[in-house]
Amino acid sequence: MIWKRSAVLRFYSVCGLLLQVPAAASKSKVKGSQGQFPLTQNVTVVEGGTAILTCRVDQNDNTSLQWSNPAQQTLYFDDKKALRDNRIELVRASWHELSISVSDVSLSDEGQYTCSLFTMPVKTSKAYLTVLGVPEKPQISGFSSPVMEGDLMQLTCKTSGSKPAADIRWFKNDKEIKDVKYLKEEDANRKTFTVSSTLDFRVDRSDDGVAVICRVDHESLNATPQVAMQVLEIHYTPSVKIIPSTPFPQEGQALTLTCESKGKPLPEPVLWTKDGAELPDPDRMVVSGRELNILFLNKTDNGTYRCEATNTIGQSSAEYVLIVHDPNSLAGQNGPDHALIGGIVAVVVFVTLCSIFLLGRYLARHKGTYLTNEAKGAEDAPDADTAIINAEGSQVNAEEKKEYFI
Repeated sequence: MIWKRSAVLRFYSVCGLLLQVPAAASKSKVKGSQGQFPLTQNVTVVEGGTAILTCRVDQNDNTSLQWSNPAQQTLYFDDKKALRDNRIELVRASWHELSISVSDVSLSDEGQYTCSLFTMPVKTSKAYLTVLGVPEKPQISGFSSPVMEGDLMQLTCKTSGSKPAADIRWFKNDKEIKDVKYLKEEDANRKTFTVSSTLDFRVDRSDDGVAVICRVDHESLNATPQVAMQVLEIHYTPSVKIIPSTPFPQEGQALTLTCESKGKPLPEPVLWTKDGAELPDPDRMVVSGRELNILFLNKTDNGTYRCEATNTIGQSSAEYVLIVHDPNSLAGQNGPDHALIGGIVAVVVFVTLCSIFLLGRYLARHKGTYLTNEAKGAEDAPDADTAIINAEGSQVNAEEKKEYFI
């Protein structure tokens, strides 16, 4: 019986035996297979995913293709499965292509796979399978609630199982914190890494309720980073402010003083005093929660009122100086600006007097002229009117004479 050469190649390859053919056959095959070369590509897959290994030949005269793993075990020879591994399946088999899939890929599957084209001599192409280790969900440690204002806080974020090593970034109030410590350690399997980062900062009351975020970036996460979040709880002493119900308290009115206090834990209740002592008139001075209500104000209520708030961290206080105003004086203060009105009246009077003065001078000068003319014409005139007419006539004559001489 005479076997076809391709069948012989398939038989000896599967059995793992040394391939031997007559020299004459080898020479004839080399000439016909000069343009035959297998082509492969490197593959990267996330741990637990599926890898597709493809080997192509542009020119093939019915020569067999084979895939083998990094341990040089044959996986597929043409369309025949050689290794019993349920994760490995045939995708496509022809004279020009052999594609197989490896599902549920593990880190141990990483390595160099070989595609062989059984020409004379055998031609091979390598494809490296890279398996990415997915980092575990990060955990933040080092926070113990509550934290006192002014304390130094140290938070550590850690994630394991990444390959290559993951990147850790910190954010506070959506703003990235750059000054952090970074540590990378190789895991026991010597394939993956444990990465940790430490954040140190001193807290104040503005940090209460703030979310500190640890973000893990890795190429296996498909641009969707893993995050861990820690909401801060900061305890601090109270801050106190007194707010009056009116800016100008008046006799007979009511006044409410509100003690606005902020702190953590929240101070409750607050303590009201007047001039360093207890409130003198409990019937008119009623405390309700954080409010001090004073009914029917009078001058005896004048003084310094103090509100004191205390919590487990400490205490704080604020003061308000009460001055009860006379309603009449306030009415005057709130009325028209008499100084402005008085100034306007003074200007008007001054302008009027100046006008009268100027008018008087003008009239006085014209009266003198009238009297002078009257005197000049009175010598030959029987009455004053005639004297004036004569005087005017003399002036005309004078002007005429003046023109004559000119």
